[in-house]
Amino acid sequence: MEYPCNSSATARAVAHKGATVAKAKPSQQKRARERARQERQKEKEQRRQESKARKAASGPRQVGDEDPDIAGIVPGPQKPLWEDEEDDTTSEDEAK
Repeated sequence: MEYPCNSSATARAVAHKGATVAKAKPSQQKRARERARQERQKEKEQRRQESKARKAASGPRQVGDEDPDIAGIVPGPQKPLWEDEEDDTTSEDEAK
């Protein structure tokens, strides 16, 4: 690399100064990413605490209460989903 001044010390100082400026941007970006990550973690922790408080306030389910995740589900074999459509097409074919 050729510099206009004759002193090699000045050339090294100029080259070194340019290198430090280039490295400053990624570290600032890294700090910003880290701050954003910490904020997300705080928000998640707040949501967890709110959820825990809501669950504690509602109390345990009674023995006779139905589980809301499986409410209305009938145990045993289920009716095929496409049975109605197949019956309609076979009756039309038979009519021809």
